[in-house]
Amino acid sequence: MAEGCFDPLLAAHAAQLQKMKSSRPLAVVIREPDAPLLDARARAELVAALAVVDFVVIGGDTRGALLREDREALMSTIRRKHGR
Repeated sequence: MAEGCFDPLLAAHAAQLQKMKSSRPLAVVIREPDAPLLDARARAELVAALAVVDFVVIGGDTRGALLREDREALMSTIRRKHGR
């Protein structure tokens, strides 16, 4: 799982996400910066368009943190989507 603002999405972000990808699905949490250039939905769509990304979630707070239970539920959803 990766987290970031991606405001704007840079080639360096794409490279870092590629490095994070393993045999497991890659989920990305979009955090909210203090003064965003793009709204969260636009940033989520840009990140989701990267072939290496399997799932994108827009974080609900400024830290973009997910509770442990939420993280487990997210990973379960991803596993079902990918038949794992």
